[in-house]
Amino acid sequence: MDVRRADERYSGGDPEAGISSLHAFSFGPHYDPDNLRFGAVIACNEERLAPGAGFDEHPHSHTEIVTWVVEGELTHRDSGGHESVIRPGDVQRLSAGGGVRHVERNDGTEPLTFVQMWLAPLEPGGDPAYEIVHGIADSTPYAVPEAGAMLHVRRLMAGERTAVPDAAFVYVHVVRGEVLLEDEELVPGDAARITDAKDVEAVAGSPAELLVWEMAAISS
Repeated sequence: MDVRRADERYSGGDPEAGISSLHAFSFGPHYDPDNLRFGAVIACNEERLAPGAGFDEHPHSHTEIVTWVVEGELTHRDSGGHESVIRPGDVQRLSAGGGVRHVERNDGTEPLTFVQMWLAPLEPGGDPAYEIVHGIADSTPYAVPEAGAMLHVRRLMAGERTAVPDAAFVYVHVVRGEVLLEDEELVPGDAARITDAKDVEAVAGSPAELLVWEMAAISS
């Protein structure tokens, strides 16, 4: 298990434009050849947008983009004609396929925080696709078969335990609260990269929310 702390992430964005970004992997000008991906995950970005701030239209290709809103509301528009407002508890996925363009903005009156995770598809290309699941439940994992991956959302009360999936690759990102994972204490923004996970358990030290990616070996 390789633990990466919140204060080790690369900072980016455009603070003057109301955008603050924290990157868990090599990203943009922050190139780190030893931190390009883990399993299928090639990016895990925490984005904070002030009211009225956002990312103007920009392109993506050959990427599965999964977004989880922590607080506030995210407005999404893309070149496929989709327009949505994503709120806490919703999972949004944009399959870039051979190419897509989109806009992400905070059109609300409150600050917006979201975690966006990029996964490498098993096969490049294809047609872009879009999906949003409102109010995803802890008991219902969200499958991304195009990347050989599955997202588990775990919301825990203080003292509650949850099993981490047994898998070739598991990526755990702490959204809220304090969690004991094996012998490691994790706080918001911390992440654990687990290879060949088996019988791993997380225990919440306070009310907590985790994003857990379960990935097959073929995604490496």
